[in-house]
Amino acid sequence: MNVILLLLVSTLLNISTNSETVTGTVTDENQRPLPGVNVLVEGTQKGTQTDFDGTYTIKAKKGDQLLFGYLGYKTARIKVGDKKILDVSLEPDKASLEEMVIVSYGNLNNSRQRIRGFASAPPPQRESYKEIEENIFKSVNAAPLSTFSIDVDKASYSNVRRMINNGQKVQKDAVKIEELVNYFSYNYAQPTGEHPFAIHTDVATTPWNKDSRLVKIALQGRTIPLDDVPPSNLVFLLDVSGSMNSPNKLPLLKSAFKLLTGQLREQDRVAIVVYAGAAGLVLPSTKGSDKKTIFEALDNLSAGGSTAGGEGIELAYEIAEENFIKGGNNRVILATDGDFNVGASSDRAMGDLIEEKRETGIFLTALGFGMGNYQDSKLETFAQKGNGNHAYIDTMQEAKRVLGTEFGGTIYTIAKDVKIQVEFNPSRVQAYRLIGYENRLLNDEDFNDDKKDAGELGSGHTVTALYEIIPVGVKSRYLKDIDDLKYTKKSNKSNSDELLTVKFRYQKPEGSKSILITETVKDAAQTMSADFEFASAVALFGMQLRESEFTNNANKDLVISLAEAGRGEDRDGYRAEFIRLVKTADVPQDVTN
Repeated sequence: MNVILLLLVSTLLNISTNSETVTGTVTDENQRPLPGVNVLVEGTQKGTQTDFDGTYTIKAKKGDQLLFGYLGYKTARIKVGDKKILDVSLEPDKASLEEMVIVSYGNLNNSRQRIRGFASAPPPQRESYKEIEENIFKSVNAAPLSTFSIDVDKASYSNVRRMINNGQKVQKDAVKIEELVNYFSYNYAQPTGEHPFAIHTDVATTPWNKDSRLVKIALQGRTIPLDDVPPSNLVFLLDVSGSMNSPNKLPLLKSAFKLLTGQLREQDRVAIVVYAGAAGLVLPSTKGSDKKTIFEALDNLSAGGSTAGGEGIELAYEIAEENFIKGGNNRVILATDGDFNVGASSDRAMGDLIEEKRETGIFLTALGFGMGNYQDSKLETFAQKGNGNHAYIDTMQEAKRVLGTEFGGTIYTIAKDVKIQVEFNPSRVQAYRLIGYENRLLNDEDFNDDKKDAGELGSGHTVTALYEIIPVGVKSRYLKDIDDLKYTKKSNKSNSDELLTVKFRYQKPEGSKSILITETVKDAAQTMSADFEFASAVALFGMQLRESEFTNNANKDLVISLAEAGRGEDRDGYRAEFIRLVKTADVPQDVTN
């Protein structure tokens, strides 16, 4: 008996000593880290997940097979050898419709959770997008002013990317060109003066039309270090209705909000309100340092029931008001597929409700999840009415970007109601066309009206707007004849070398009176910078997806050429991903007008 026990103990010791710590980083096809990848020792219940930076640590012995599973990517199987550092690059899985079942392990406990997902998704069933009527060329003599609100939302790009990656036809009204362009970071200089943003302008020949010019007007918001951001009073408003019961909705939502929670400090506070058939408080306002309690509240969420969104919003703002931090960052963060069907549910009703609530000084961030019934128009309305921003999260990688890498910009506003008004010089410009921003156009008189709502700029945010202009003396098929105006007088300055004057208005986050900035742009076309080339590539791609009449028959080879020339350093690989996306997209090689 003693001999048997000794042999058993010896065997167990050998098994234990044979197990080694294996570490590594999991990346996508563009070598970007993937957070939330499930790592499993095949044939066992030992597993873990990659962290925020895509790294993992797991106990395994030589000869074990490690499985790496991630929604939308092919499962990788790697054999453990002598090396104790195993880096893995996953490949997208766009072809297979077979269901994959992965064993997922939470970071806080050893409970097993089965997550069912699909590498590709069925076509959209009833997704909702606001109709976009493309901007046309306007005569400067008839309409010398162009006025619009800034837009820092990036939801359209990640949503379009999802459609392309899933082999779906991109819905035209899902393509908001300004959100495609503003998805990317640009190498704009930080502000140095009193204002919270710097202004950058450029003029160059339009890449897809040698007879016109492209004008870039860009803002770079001041980046505020997270340690300097005022204390945050956050309310997570989470949709747990039956429509959220799929792997790219509630399970992804939970993981995304764990990433956000990981950024919180002791001085920050967070409460969690959920809504389905009714709304309820599942976590009272809690210190940001008490992450275990917040994680457990998220882990306990499950989906079911109808969607009482209006009631949820009412309760979330009530909780935010009860815990209001004067001089702090007070914000409701809504996460949903936008599918409301109980109580106030129309875009107008929900917009009016949120517009009323924003007077409390509480901002709103709207995060969209899922497909098939994604209600983009509602979430866009919420963000605009709630002095906030809108993002679409389709993967954990996008969650990392929105709620991790760009956390400060997502939750902290440095300027509100930011408006832009451009006046074109009629002696230099015949006509102009604002590319995108159709849903952000303002009446000219709204520019000086401080009560008129406009877009918000977050910490570190960039905003890029592009105008295509037709110089005086150029004949163009895009110009429409109009009669000369009898009473219009030319200014004495119309013969100057100024191409245009651009004015900006903004308010401080807690202010109500706007501040005016004015800049002039000279009529001198320059060689395009890398950022300008890349922004023009994205804009042209958006025009092609929308089957715009203004592409001048440019094909996607020009998009790829411009994007590759403007790729630059591309530390995070987003520009490389864009180039791959363009090559994959079903865009006609010759766009016929």
